[in-house]
Amino acid sequence: MASRMSLSDVRPLRLDTTAAIAGLIVALLLFPLRFFASQIYIDTIPIVVGLGCVLYLLAVHQNEGERTLPTLSTPATMALPSIVTVGMAVMILVTILQGARTPVFFAISSAVGTLLFGQILFTSDRDFHRGLVLFQLVLFAFVFRFTALYATPGYIGIDVWTHMAELSQAIAVEQSLGAIDYDKHFASPFFHLFVVASSLVYDVSLRAGLYLSVGVAMPLSILVVYAASNLLVPARWATFAAAVFSVASYTVMWGVHLIPTSMGLVFFLAIVYTLIRVMRIEYTSRDFALLVFLSIGVILTHQISTFIVLVLLGAAFLAQILFMTGPLGLTRLDTSVFRTKKPVNLIGLLVFNFGLAIFVWSLTPFRGDTFLGTVLEWFGQTLEESAGFLELASPGATGDEEAAVPDTGTTLLDQIVPYVNEIGFLILFGLTLVGCLYVVHRRRAEQSVFTLMLGTGVMLFFVLGLPMFGIQNFVPTRWFAFLYALMAILGAIGVRMLSRNLSPAPIVAILLVIVLLYPGGMMLAAESNPDNPVFSDQHERLAYDQAELAAVDTVGEMTGSPAGDEIVEEQRLYTDHPYQTVFERTGAYPSTMSIVLPSDGYAEHDYVVYRTTQSEDATYFSSEVGPGYNDNPSKERICRTTQSTLYDNGDVNFCGPSPAYG
Repeated sequence: MASRMSLSDVRPLRLDTTAAIAGLIVALLLFPLRFFASQIYIDTIPIVVGLGCVLYLLAVHQNEGERTLPTLSTPATMALPSIVTVGMAVMILVTILQGARTPVFFAISSAVGTLLFGQILFTSDRDFHRGLVLFQLVLFAFVFRFTALYATPGYIGIDVWTHMAELSQAIAVEQSLGAIDYDKHFASPFFHLFVVASSLVYDVSLRAGLYLSVGVAMPLSILVVYAASNLLVPARWATFAAAVFSVASYTVMWGVHLIPTSMGLVFFLAIVYTLIRVMRIEYTSRDFALLVFLSIGVILTHQISTFIVLVLLGAAFLAQILFMTGPLGLTRLDTSVFRTKKPVNLIGLLVFNFGLAIFVWSLTPFRGDTFLGTVLEWFGQTLEESAGFLELASPGATGDEEAAVPDTGTTLLDQIVPYVNEIGFLILFGLTLVGCLYVVHRRRAEQSVFTLMLGTGVMLFFVLGLPMFGIQNFVPTRWFAFLYALMAILGAIGVRMLSRNLSPAPIVAILLVIVLLYPGGMMLAAESNPDNPVFSDQHERLAYDQAELAAVDTVGEMTGSPAGDEIVEEQRLYTDHPYQTVFERTGAYPSTMSIVLPSDGYAEHDYVVYRTTQSEDATYFSSEVGPGYNDNPSKERICRTTQSTLYDNGDVNFCGPSPAYG
């Protein structure tokens, strides 16, 4: 009887080159989609995939070995840390003088980021000191995030107002978790308990407690990415992975918009590190105990983060199956590259996480049902009513934001901004693809890197694949920061491979693209500057000045903050998005909605709130037909001349029916 043949027995077949050729074919097949739908990822991903595959195929046909690349001189290398430190001091000074993170701030930040990446990629081995570079990275992460927190009177973001002004405040006042037993976070309260405990320990306000706890943990978490990467690649490239992750747009966003997702990301990074450690070195029962502890922590913190962890563990289990059954010949490892080791059995950990998560979700109250029941019902409705190929929603619109999709502009700036917003992600995506192709080679394949590769693939399916079919139920914008952690590690592997294999001219060009475009691209992306968008005509500001916050409090006092069920239709309050969310989430006026603003017409609501930002920057309004849109209406289109001004602080007007026109 013939022995079973695996693909590894076919000698001419190399998995990495085969995958690269297949990637080229897929890129060519996806390219025509741009003629059927207009979306940034459809336009760019096929090109990036094609370039990544071509780069890899060029690299593998050259002899592997250390290349002599141009490096900075020793005096220049010694001067750069001082220049970076001065640059960070200027960032702080500019924020203090201008009262916000302005375009000048982001220009300086981009230059500092470029210098940091230059130290990593263009210093000689003799002059490279990982401790000094890591210190600069952490310090830069603190400065970039805490300048935003310092310059913002309230909170940055939308959901944070619910978590702080409602849930954490209720726990602090009643000193009991029972204060939020009506909310889904009653079953996942760790974030709120951590913030309240911090405010008590430090004897500060809840806002300061948030910044001193979760706010501090976020920039420090980049060290976990370094530690995880250093288990797979040398220190220089592990430092590169940490740098890539530290300036990534969504990583920054969860460092300034501090909510349970932020804490869930910290737990996720710790789980990634522990998983790789278990797969790469000799482990003990304490390592698995730590994984169990971290798993419980993330389940008690955030539901979406828990689902992402389940995806990662599922990828690790799938990698285990691949190496145990060996369908692709992956059991044949070259011991000169990796130490031969049996795959780690993770079925018990996966079953524990899945079982505990389902149990907790089954008890979690949400929208009059359990969290699990409500989510499954929503998913079923989506499949029945709106799912379909190329049924695209706005990439990044979820919840209330989905009703606020701006019209497609025709100016040159309108066309450029989406590419500026995504250039950092596209660079990282290309590097990740090269890293994935590299680890697919049988000599370099092992469970840890396959876990990263499979996890990245599945997560990309959730954030890019499902939205192509109109399925946004998994809130893809919450996944990117988690995805960036895996991509940063694989990207570091990819850049290391290119630097060793490609000839000097193309690799220097690639490194210069990374150094010059990646940090600035990520920092100019909308997610990195929600407090004061660089492109304020294109992206809404998710932070409020003192006058806008004072208006929220005053309107609440004037109206008595009536409960939603006490308000009739004529008494609803209307203002722009996202300002409406502050009234709702602080309880100032629970029944607040987005203004319905006819094109070139006037708002017809009885009670409206106008702020000068509506006429100057991007704010969104509901449309009579179709999705919402961005407009810059005059004050008279919002607060009509037939209305009375009930409140005016110079920047915000609260208008209501006038007795003369009643």
